[in-house]
Amino acid sequence: MKSKKKLLLEYAQAIVTALILALVIRAYIIQAFKIPSGSMIPTLLIGDHILVNKFLYGTKIPFTDKKILIIRKPVKGDIIVFKYPENPQKDFIKRVIATEGDIIEERDKIVYVNGNMISEPYAVHYDRYIRQGGNDPRDNFGSLIVPKNKVFVMGDNRDQSYDSRYWGFVDIKEIRGKALIIYWSWDPDKWARLNRIGRLIE
Repeated sequence: MKSKKKLLLEYAQAIVTALILALVIRAYIIQAFKIPSGSMIPTLLIGDHILVNKFLYGTKIPFTDKKILIIRKPVKGDIIVFKYPENPQKDFIKRVIATEGDIIEERDKIVYVNGNMISEPYAVHYDRYIRQGGNDPRDNFGSLIVPKNKVFVMGDNRDQSYDSRYWGFVDIKEIRGKALIIYWSWDPDKWARLNRIGRLIE
């Protein structure tokens, strides 16, 4: 009888330990996200399931906006998951195009940072029509200076992305982490895209 109680206690301890570890990993190390929209096509597709590195940009102290153990700040080219500024209950995923102190502008779909046209092999344009700016900054905007502790983000699917061109900058403290790898992928018909599994996100 004692051995059964001891065995049950050991199982309970193992389960509790596993749950605690899972919660710690999810909160501070790695978290899973699903891609719900096509704003990052072709880099990320609707139905991709990804893992996000949560500790690279620092560990958030519970119940505060402060981060500690910061390995590095976001850099140009990072694909990040962050709290959507207009509704923090939602998570967005975009690519960092400019960081604090940079001057960014777009002229006829071409992005310039600090006066230099940047190479963007990841960016796609499916609409040849060029919008002239003003109330619609999709193809023409700027010049804008990125404030301290902020980043400017855009989707790789430039003609179909609601991003910093429309709602402004992302505060570094609202970044959840850097997209790391695709661990699973469904197409719209719920067929597994096995060729995407294991791809590093760049």
